[in-house]
Amino acid sequence: MTKKRDAGIVRCRWAKNALSIAYHDREWGVPQYDDRVLFEFLILEGAQAGLSWDTILRKRENYREAFDGFDPAKVARYDRRKVQALLRDEGIVRNRLKIASAIRNARAFLAVQKEFGSFDRYIWRFVDGKPRVNAWRRGQRVPARTAESDAMSKDLKKRGCNFVGSTICYAFMQATGMVNDHAVECFRYRESGGQVRA
Repeated sequence: MTKKRDAGIVRCRWAKNALSIAYHDREWGVPQYDDRVLFEFLILEGAQAGLSWDTILRKRENYREAFDGFDPAKVARYDRRKVQALLRDEGIVRNRLKIASAIRNARAFLAVQKEFGSFDRYIWRFVDGKPRVNAWRRGQRVPARTAESDAMSKDLKKRGCNFVGSTICYAFMQATGMVNDHAVECFRYRESGGQVRA
């Protein structure tokens, strides 16, 4: 699960290239409470379904431009003309179902904000308001889903979201720091709140 890079720095094994290393070192596993950032990850994790995360990282800036900085209020108002423009945009994943899902999810996101005051307040309930810190060792298999991601997926689907299966929800939880799945050998483990046991 870890790999030596940059003169002895140990990282999670999946951080292999410049984009993924920067993402791993600065973002992955950092608790996020900003609704715009949470919406961005909700859309990007759904877009990633069936693809590599590297593909999404390469297209991320294009996504930000194409989806109006991930402003859920703007995305929720997208019409057929905007959908057609997105389907022609080579900078994003041009999948009609995923684009339609982003719009649908934006509408559900706004409804959650209205009900709970913020999406942050809603989503962090699935981990009782604080990050779950795991202690995976090199070579251990990190789960693709958990009871918490199952519950999140079920509730998001009930609220009208698409592309929010349990595996996607768990990846969202990892990305937004709801869980710390850095390997204990990774230099980010302690920085992300993990305690290495003797």
